[in-house]
Amino acid sequence: MSENLQSITSKLWAMANELRGNMDAGEFKNYILAFMFYRYLSDHQAQYLQSNHVLDLHDGQSLNQAYQEQAKGEDLADYLDDISSSLGYAIEPQDTWASLIEKINNSQVIPSDYQTLFDHFNKNVELNKDGAQDFRGVFNDINLGDSRLGSSTTARAKSLNNIVKLVDTIDYHNQDGRDILGEIYEYLIGQFAASAGKKGGEFYTPHQVSRILAKLVTVNRSLTEGSFSLYDPTMGSGSLLLTVRNELPGGDQTGAIKFYGQELNTTTYNLARMNLMMHGVSYINMTLHNADTLEDDWPDGPDAQGIDHPRSFDAVVANPPYSAKWDNDPRKLKDQRFQEFGKLAPASKADYAFILHSLYHLNNGGTMAIVLPHGVLFRGAAEGEIRKQLIAKNALDAVIGLPANLFYGTSIPTTILVFKKNRPSKDILFIDASQDYEKGKNQNNLSDANIDKIIDTYKARQDVEKYAHLAAIEEIEDNDFNLNIPRYVDTFEEEEAIDLDQINRLLKEDDLAIAKLEQEINEQLRMLGVEV
Repeated sequence: MSENLQSITSKLWAMANELRGNMDAGEFKNYILAFMFYRYLSDHQAQYLQSNHVLDLHDGQSLNQAYQEQAKGEDLADYLDDISSSLGYAIEPQDTWASLIEKINNSQVIPSDYQTLFDHFNKNVELNKDGAQDFRGVFNDINLGDSRLGSSTTARAKSLNNIVKLVDTIDYHNQDGRDILGEIYEYLIGQFAASAGKKGGEFYTPHQVSRILAKLVTVNRSLTEGSFSLYDPTMGSGSLLLTVRNELPGGDQTGAIKFYGQELNTTTYNLARMNLMMHGVSYINMTLHNADTLEDDWPDGPDAQGIDHPRSFDAVVANPPYSAKWDNDPRKLKDQRFQEFGKLAPASKADYAFILHSLYHLNNGGTMAIVLPHGVLFRGAAEGEIRKQLIAKNALDAVIGLPANLFYGTSIPTTILVFKKNRPSKDILFIDASQDYEKGKNQNNLSDANIDKIIDTYKARQDVEKYAHLAAIEEIEDNDFNLNIPRYVDTFEEEEAIDLDQINRLLKEDDLAIAKLEQEINEQLRMLGVEV
């Protein structure tokens, strides 16, 4: 993070903490992040109006003034249709960010005005049927009547106005013209996740872990091969999807990556939609669903809205909820995701359900990386049978052990499982990276060197003493398909041999030194007249 960006984000976080008062960080994020997104959409629309010469600007007239004067009456509908056909949404002249700031400065805004603003937005996204799914209800998590914003209408209006004014202070174009609003947004998501503790872990994968997953699924991949499809079945805030884009050579090319994802929590789903668009992802290139991944499988073909969905993807990444409960009704054995394995993950631990779902949606040339608790490596019963079949089908490519205390809300060590459908060999690479980390105050951290070591070892696919082992299928079978990493990577450190003769010599020297010191003390006491 650049010094300028660090300064902006630190200041913004401090001011946001002051504004939220007694409100929980996880809930306050719905306000500040939503208003940041609204400002982004409004500015993005202004850029469209200017660059496409939609408005006639007169001398000394601002773009917003021209929009207010020209897009009114019978002409308003034409302007909104034009904007929504290109952007997927449209903001009316009286609802733009510049208009909102002007009203706040003139003390003309009350909470109902914010509701009107969002109602207008929701109405206008329906003008573009292709974009409606991506923008519909995106601001529904802003509770304008929350008493923690203030006990009266006036107090709540003041709180909302202060949040808007804080967002307006962000100078998000740095010296080289690069738009850093997305980076600021990502920083705040991480900060809110950290403050929310366990709840934060539900929607955010720490960036260092995201980078490992992203690097694993993009090894030897680039956009020279054409478009790249990417799927996260438990996408949270969408940050993991964006990290994969950043790790893919040429990933910032417009339209080259197609983003797909599902998220059960509606608030988090809204956050993901905002996050991707704030990072320059066009609504045309993202298909995100608010759904229960295990109950509502990713659509295969056209959905109810006529949107065509691919069944499989070039890369699948996932950080699902660990050992979550799910409905493993026997009827799910008819589900194509699970039926060929003949077993379902136990009701109390959905880990293998997420694995099988993700693998089902991986194409034959792709790579899947999923992070889970260590229990998936050795638990028996149905999980043991599924694990055995995955290995027999030659789908498991690598097992990587991570350090403890990397995630928000849990201190347990985790493991990354890498899967491929067309593997040239039947060996499995084991990496024990559990001891390579930088200790932090509240959480451990992975340095660039720690991450590079994991990825370089994965690429080399060779034994590294006390760190990695390439296990043949026979070795896996001998261990009864137990994948517990210490069975394959010997990290035992022999204790240094103790020289007892040397220890005895040192003890004798200590005894002599003590006796000499006691003699000197006694002599000093006698000189003082003390009987010894």
